[in-house]
Amino acid sequence: MDIATLREAHPDHWMRATAIRTLTLDAVAAANSGHSGMPMGMADVATVLFGKHLKFDASAPTWPDRDRFILSAGHGSMLIYSLLYLTGYKEMPIEEIKNFRQMGAKTAGHPENFLLEGVETTTGPLGQGISNAVGFAMAEESLRARFGSKLQNHYTYCMAGDGCLMEGVSHEAIALAGRQKLGKLIVFWDNNNITIDGTVDLSDRTDQVMRFKAAGWHVQSIDGHDPEQIDAAIEAAKKSKKPSMIACKTHIALGHAAQDTSKGHGALTNADQLAAAKAAYGVTWGPFEVAADVKAEWEAIGARGHEDHAAWKARFDEQSERRQIEFNRVFAGEVPKKLSATIKAFKKQISESQPSLATRASSQKVLEVINPIMPETIGGSADLTGSNNTLTADMGVFDETNRKGRYVYYGIREHGMAAAMNGMALHGGIRPYGGTFFCFTDYARPAMRLSALMQIPVTYVMTHDSIGLGEDGPTHQPVEHLAICRATPNTLTIRPCDTVETAEAWEIALTSQKTPSVLVLTRQNLPTQRVEHKTSNLVAKGAYVLAEAEGKRDAILIATGSEVEIAMEARKILQDNGIGTRVVSMPCMELFAEQDETYRRKVLPAGPVRVGIEAAVRDGGWDRWLLGERGREAKQAFVGMTRFGASAPAEELYAKFGLSAENVVAQVKALLG
Repeated sequence: MDIATLREAHPDHWMRATAIRTLTLDAVAAANSGHSGMPMGMADVATVLFGKHLKFDASAPTWPDRDRFILSAGHGSMLIYSLLYLTGYKEMPIEEIKNFRQMGAKTAGHPENFLLEGVETTTGPLGQGISNAVGFAMAEESLRARFGSKLQNHYTYCMAGDGCLMEGVSHEAIALAGRQKLGKLIVFWDNNNITIDGTVDLSDRTDQVMRFKAAGWHVQSIDGHDPEQIDAAIEAAKKSKKPSMIACKTHIALGHAAQDTSKGHGALTNADQLAAAKAAYGVTWGPFEVAADVKAEWEAIGARGHEDHAAWKARFDEQSERRQIEFNRVFAGEVPKKLSATIKAFKKQISESQPSLATRASSQKVLEVINPIMPETIGGSADLTGSNNTLTADMGVFDETNRKGRYVYYGIREHGMAAAMNGMALHGGIRPYGGTFFCFTDYARPAMRLSALMQIPVTYVMTHDSIGLGEDGPTHQPVEHLAICRATPNTLTIRPCDTVETAEAWEIALTSQKTPSVLVLTRQNLPTQRVEHKTSNLVAKGAYVLAEAEGKRDAILIATGSEVEIAMEARKILQDNGIGTRVVSMPCMELFAEQDETYRRKVLPAGPVRVGIEAAVRDGGWDRWLLGERGREAKQAFVGMTRFGASAPAEELYAKFGLSAENVVAQVKALLG
């Protein structure tokens, strides 16, 4: 359908969609950067979706039962910014549109959830949004089963482009959604056949319609510029019990000289071409202007949800006080009051019984006391349930037959799992955690980075954390992974040394509001080090004195995780040799760095020689603590890895690579001269 026909056949729709296109052109031109083509091509779909289907209230962006709209093709951010401005979101005045992509503006180059209400998730890395959308839809299903359809009954809509569907994570997400039969997930594919390099067939020949069908989706193909077809397709999708994909055949940069070209993907800034496009659209308003009647129509759409919102509030008020409190608690991300006491009681029992456990097994024991009192947890594993120890007996399996189940079999989809967990956390009301081998953080990495960027408290249960996993060999033995996790801003990397520290690590992860946690856990058994019960959470300090020197303090051994055992063995030998030795357990460098300088210097005073011990590379943040924060406070050494591991039993590997008490003792003696 050409522009002239569209204008004649659907004049009101056309002008509303045109407002999106002109705001996009003006903002990108003013910024001299951005992506014009996608918003111009998908404006018709967005106009029908927001105008006739999306349940939202512009005056209440965080209403828990709103429909979620996710722009997976985040480079087209002016689409969502235009919609927020047009429908009357308080945080999106026209000044924000004018400041698109400028310092301090909420209209960042790609949508950022933490900057702007109305933006459900941070997108831009292609494929992440559609994968988040699967998590949003799973969260809705879970919460509807728990609280009932009167409180949770909404759709997740997602716009994805050709690039999103090429990214590998989309394959994982699409397959997972089909398996889970997420009937309230509706994806619009912006089928414009253009990528940055040129036409899609330069690099891909996938039949996307057949691909989605093969994964168990309900699929339709329409003209993405025909409002009647768009409307009918959404109606049909809402009736399906399967997730739906609507293939929308569109023209990138519709109406512009760059239409249907790769140039149309990016910033369209030529003034003459911009004017010609507006003339073709039939508008006379100036830059950053929208005709008053068109703006009024859009604002009426933004206010339309008041009635649905009020009805929801009435239904909420009919609930019991206990149910209202619980609903508000989980959506606020607050833990149950009994969590602290539960963790303390568990720690006391462990300190008394002193078991020798792999910290992956310790983690499961902690979850066995946490999950029954925190019904908002949803756990899972990327096909390593028995190895990650992420399943507890009370959870039940989440699938289409049991939406009250709280355990997800993600399959061998680390990236899809992490992205779906991001969606669950962003939806609200859910505390997701998921596991895989620590080495396979490489597969989950882009979504883990976004957890940190988006400030959401997803918990990653990463087991088999070192060469200690043994015979599976260097393909499965992480050595550099602690370094990349610690280098990531707003991430807590916690490597506990025993069951007590593991319990404290879980308490930190579950009480976090804006920071994801990576729990780094062993395959091999470790003795209980914290044999004296303390009610305070020492892991929350990041590092603490586990064993003090007897006599003059000559050396400080700093260790994490499984290597704390080595430090304690070395301390005994050194003390027997008259060398006073303090052992510092450092489960979380990030939390230690947050402590005040007085505490840090109390734990790591200047003077004694320092030896760091960790079955990983030194680059993982060690220099600050070994060299001293001023870089000259101590003679130091590091006992760890300088290469990849090998395939052999764990005990032999530790001996081969010098991760032994004897080597630590030798290092200390060499430093002391």
